[in-house]
Amino acid sequence: MQPIRTALCSFGMSGKVFHAPFLEQNPGYQLYAVWERSKKTAAALYPGIISYDSYEAILADPHIDLVVVNTPNITHYEYTKRALLAGKHVVVEKPFTVTVAEAIELEELAVKQDRILSVYQNRRFDSDIRTVRRVIEDGSLGQIVEVEIHYDRYNLVLSPKPHKEVAVQGTGVLYDLGPHVIDQALFLFGMPDALFADLMKQRPGSLVDDYFEIIFFYPQMRVRLKSGYGVMEPVPAYALHGTAGSFLKPRADIQEIKLIAGEKPNTPDWGVEDPAAAGLLHTNIDGQPKKIVIRSEAGNYGAFYEGLYDAIQSSIFEDKFVPASAGTNVIRIIEAAYKSQQTKSIVEL
Repeated sequence: MQPIRTALCSFGMSGKVFHAPFLEQNPGYQLYAVWERSKKTAAALYPGIISYDSYEAILADPHIDLVVVNTPNITHYEYTKRALLAGKHVVVEKPFTVTVAEAIELEELAVKQDRILSVYQNRRFDSDIRTVRRVIEDGSLGQIVEVEIHYDRYNLVLSPKPHKEVAVQGTGVLYDLGPHVIDQALFLFGMPDALFADLMKQRPGSLVDDYFEIIFFYPQMRVRLKSGYGVMEPVPAYALHGTAGSFLKPRADIQEIKLIAGEKPNTPDWGVEDPAAAGLLHTNIDGQPKKIVIRSEAGNYGAFYEGLYDAIQSSIFEDKFVPASAGTNVIRIIEAAYKSQQTKSIVEL
């Protein structure tokens, strides 16, 4: 089959680090074009790529099959809608949209246009979450009763990117890091029955929320999601407790660090963590408590584009494909979290 000719809507960190390297190494895709408003840097890394000065030019190019919308949050809805109307398949960076209404409209438009629409929830393919999922599925923990997932940083300095620090809908840590941990929780456990959320501004001078804790209520389980910029000493990013034991795992996926350093995702050891970052399983074996170091799965962001390829070329929707509905559910959680914060109450879903 002919490779899927793909255009990126920007070539900043997102395009350069998270998308272009995987599109280039996958024979099912051709990294065909990029929208570069001023600096023309893509061709130095990818000779032959077409650099367009405008989004209109990308949409007007009949050779482009897939558009990657990796622009500021507030633009996701508009750019995705225009690409779908132009007959393109679309990948949207997280967060999918700013509101649930926008997300539903785009889902429906994709169906009407007979196009594939996917949300780039790449953290499903971190080594950490893949390891956690394996431990859950092999039954080592028994019935899980409590889970805590963190995505913490230590950085009290406001972002130099002005659009990230303006107090408008779509900014703040809940829209930035929140989609990662929310999607991971939904991926593992499905939608909760209800939630309670607490959001704060912790950095000096911050106009946007930069801390959150959300509690998901399931019939026999609680899941806590936390993120903040004031955590100098990290706690385990994943803590799972069940009737048969506990599992603790640090956030140790190595892919982003390697990609920023310019490494290509085509080595045999791609996504393999430092063994020192392995998870700890504390369980009972033959009636005796035992602590076991659990080997980590390799991370692989390339799996996202493998799943997308199957969906576009043959309408095969396997586990690796991230549908638009997954992005919509993340925005449902975010809207409910803000409602919970405002009302200081549990919000049913």
